[in-house]
Amino acid sequence: MGPSWGLLLLTVALGVTAATRCPAPCVCDNLRAHVLCLNGSLMAIPDTIPELTKKLDLRGNSFMVIPAGAFLATPYLTHLDLQRCKVERLEEGAFRGLGRLVYLNLASNGIALLYQESLDGLSSLQQLILQGNRIEEIQPGAFGHLGSLTVLDLRANALVYLPDMVFQGLQVLRWLRLSHNALHVLGSEAFAALPALRRLSLDHNELQTLPGEALARLDGATRLDLGHNPITYVAEEALAMASLRHLFLDHASLQDVAPDAFARSPQLRVLDLRENQLQGLPPLAGAGGLARVSLDGNPLLCSCLLRPFHKWLARARVQAQGACAAPPALRGRSLDSLKPPEMRCGRLRLPPSPTTPPEQPRAAGSRQCPRECICSPDFHHGSCENRDLREIPRDFPGDTHLLDLRQNPFRTVPPDAFPGLKELVSLHLQSCSIRALHPGALRGLESLVYLYLTDNHLSTLAAAAFEGAPQLAYLDLDHNAFTHVPAGVFQLLPNLISLHLQHNTIRELEEGDLAGARGLRWLYLAGNAIRHIAPAALAPTKMLEKLQLEGNRLSEVPTAALQGLPALSELKLSQNPIKHMGDSVFLPVASSLQHLYLDNMGLERISPHAFTGLGPKIRSLYLESNKMSNIPDMSNFTGLEILNLQDVPFHCNCQLLPLHRWINKLNLRVGATCGSPAEAQGLKVKLSTTFLTCPGWGRGEAGKTNPNKTKTASKPRKKKRSGKSPARGFSKSRA
Repeated sequence: MGPSWGLLLLTVALGVTAATRCPAPCVCDNLRAHVLCLNGSLMAIPDTIPELTKKLDLRGNSFMVIPAGAFLATPYLTHLDLQRCKVERLEEGAFRGLGRLVYLNLASNGIALLYQESLDGLSSLQQLILQGNRIEEIQPGAFGHLGSLTVLDLRANALVYLPDMVFQGLQVLRWLRLSHNALHVLGSEAFAALPALRRLSLDHNELQTLPGEALARLDGATRLDLGHNPITYVAEEALAMASLRHLFLDHASLQDVAPDAFARSPQLRVLDLRENQLQGLPPLAGAGGLARVSLDGNPLLCSCLLRPFHKWLARARVQAQGACAAPPALRGRSLDSLKPPEMRCGRLRLPPSPTTPPEQPRAAGSRQCPRECICSPDFHHGSCENRDLREIPRDFPGDTHLLDLRQNPFRTVPPDAFPGLKELVSLHLQSCSIRALHPGALRGLESLVYLYLTDNHLSTLAAAAFEGAPQLAYLDLDHNAFTHVPAGVFQLLPNLISLHLQHNTIRELEEGDLAGARGLRWLYLAGNAIRHIAPAALAPTKMLEKLQLEGNRLSEVPTAALQGLPALSELKLSQNPIKHMGDSVFLPVASSLQHLYLDNMGLERISPHAFTGLGPKIRSLYLESNKMSNIPDMSNFTGLEILNLQDVPFHCNCQLLPLHRWINKLNLRVGATCGSPAEAQGLKVKLSTTFLTCPGWGRGEAGKTNPNKTKTASKPRKKKRSGKSPARGFSKSRA
């Protein structure tokens, strides 16, 4: 009996200690060892979280940086949720000490780069969610310590290139999600270290050809998603995946498929070719195990040219879904209803098959590494970081893909500074005191995709500096000395996708500044001194999806400049001194806008019609830390997933009753509190009793918060509410 009583007393003591240490803005459930600190204003990880906590939910805070050893005080964590915490950087060793963690969610933050030691210490991690960040590059070795990971979610980032062996160390990974990036270059060994992978999602990218060489490393993968890529042709034996059963190539740009395209994927059962430009297919003789092929949404020409495919379907007993688009007599007829005599030839002919793109020759790469540097032949990686070099070294191996020259006082980049590096993809020149990039500086870098020039002293750029680097997609010029956008540069960069000019001293965006930036999708201008944006300044960027203008000096929403941006989905205007917001200010982008940031502006008044045109497409709206006392009707914002109304001094009188009712219907934590009158100050708008005396209160609130309702009537509602615990995100650990 003695030991049992001792154990019980110890457990109670631990529970009492944990309860007393619960951080003020959090809720601690000691019985289940859960801690929730949701949608608060935390700027750092609390240091008084109970040590025995297993599940920690920190969604919706403002951490910016996760420092080294941030969770050393909570070594028993198994689930950690850091969604929507404005995280931009993970310091090396940020998660060290979390050897029991199995689930880590970092979705919807601002992480741009994964370093080699960013995820060190997570030896038990099984699910890692990095969806919705702005990761542009993953350095080889970043996942090297995640030997237990089974699901890696990198959807909706800004990846263009995957280097060789980038996923090395993920020995048990089963699902890799890379959808909704901008991938168009894959190293031939990018997937070489994934022996357990079963599913690969590459849909919604920019792949123009089937990356057969990279995919051939995936012997065990059974499902491959390649839909929504601009692939026009599948060549002979293009896909050699021994275990593949399901292949999705829907909504691409396919015009032809070779007869033996899938001959080296003998287990293929389902082939999805919906919504392409196929007028027909040859007999897919090599795909002996195929059971179903989907061709819906293709302009099928059911002439005699389609007879061989039609006969093959019957002979191989393959189910086909699709309908004829021509000739007129057969339009709308399903493939399985056709009879060979009906498929006659007239003057219509299929277009000739596109030729297979020639294979690019490989560089020899036989030269030695410069004496001051380290070259890794396995990763094709060269590094001379922080070596106090005054001149850019030469004689790197010709097959170098990533070159890290950070923290050297080069001061200038001369012409032809990187000879023989035709395969270089990523070039790091951060913190190199660079004042000038001379014409021809990047000459010969015909494969360069990423160029990092952050934290230098550049104030101007000559367009000729970018001659010879036509594939450049990511240009990072943050923390320099620009007072205006370097106009004229973008004419030589037809593939530019992402432009970073944050934390310079740019005062204005003028017409012509972005001339030539036709393919630009992400424009980052935070932390400048921009007061004015000319109406036509953004006109060349018709594909723009993200525009970040936070921390500037705009005094009004640049409505005129938003004209002609049909794809804009994210607009950040936070921390601009915009005091008043007039009618229809977002109307030009109302059909596409999904994420709108209007926080920390000192906003005093929003017109009742300010949000005209906005509605169900809006998924997140940030209005926290402003000064208005009311907001417009947003009852048609039915798609909201995030609404932040914290630190807004709402005047809780009868004019606010519509907002009160609307908030009560939302299944969201919005953080709205009353700033006045005095008797309601500090109360949540959702719970304030000041609305009880308003005309029409009983009609709108019957059966909800009416205090005259009996306890019996309110019981079912309480049960329903308790069943939707905020901690449910941990139990549903789906990727």
